[in-house]
Parts: sequence; C-alpha cells; structure tokens
Amino acid sequence: MIGKEDEAAVAAQLGRAPRGLRRVAHRCPCGQPDVVETAPRLPDGTPFPTLYYLTCPRATAAMSGLEASGLMRGMTARLAEDERLRAAYRQAHDDYLARRDAAAADEGQEPLPAGTQSAGGMPERVKCLHALAAHELAVPGGNPLGREAIEAAGEGWSRGPCVPLSCVPPSHEEPT
Repeated sequence: MIGKEDEAAVAAQLGRAPRGLRRVAHRCPCGQPDVVETAPRLPDGTPFPTLYYLTCPRATAAMSGLEASGLMRGMTARLAEDERLRAAYRQAHDDYLARRDAAAADEGQEPLPAGTQSAGGMPERVKCLHALAAHELAVPGGNPLGREAIEAAGEGWSRGPCVPLSCVPPSHEEPT
C-alpha cells in the first residue's frame, strides 16, 4: 500500500496521476520515492508488465542520457559474448517474472500471460535502462546491467529532492 504523501510525490515526479501503484520500492537519499512497484494489471484490467517503475525525473534523465550515448548497444553486444553476464541477466529476468507473478497473486490478479516480456529487453537484449535501473534499485544485486547503468549515471541524479516539497502534502492532519 502506498501512502497519500508518496502518491503525491510520484504524481509530481511524473507530471500526471500514477496508475496501479502498490508500494514505494526504493527511495533516493532525499527520502522521496525514486522507484515504485506497480500492479501487473491496471485497475481496468489492462496488463502492465513493468513491475518496477523509475519515477525520479533526475534518475530518468540520467538513464535517458546513457541510452542516447549508445550504452545499451555495448551492453547487448557483451551479452552475446559473455556467458557469465548472460546467465546473470537471465537470472534477473527470472527474478523479475517471479516477483511480478507474486505481485499479481497479492493483488488477487491472474499472472500476465506466458511470454509477456519482463522489462528492459531481458533476457536477450538491453532495451530500456530505466527499467533495469529500477529493478536494481528495488532489488539490490538483482540486475547486473541495471547496476552498471546506475554506476555509470553517477550520484548527480540523487542529490536533493527532485520535486519541490511543497508539491507533497504534510504527513499529519492539522487539528481542527
């Protein structure tokens, strides 16, 4: 369950109302959510295969910059050549699917159909660093290429709140 404060912070980060939120899966050093876990199906039943969603605008900008730099091509090429990396990435894919199926069960939903992709191009290619980084932040040690992307981004994206704290309602009710 996600609290109103966190939901408001995520809405401010995204610039829209978030959909299918389950919980905050990771917080940046400022305390704001930077990764949320979403339900495998949206409230209207639409499949939503992205279990971990990167919400922090600074983090998403950092991942977008890395994608534009060509980092994903190099990672994908390494997957073809490096058997250990390929095995670790396959394990990340399997972990992602198992967690997504568990989230569906927790929500009383059917798991997504067999063959539904996990995230970020797993297990055969690198398609979205945002998804891989979100997985690694939510499950430290869970995604080797997500970890590489986070390390390549540096710490600049995690300095200070990414949205004005005035966008987030206070956590307590004022006496009336």
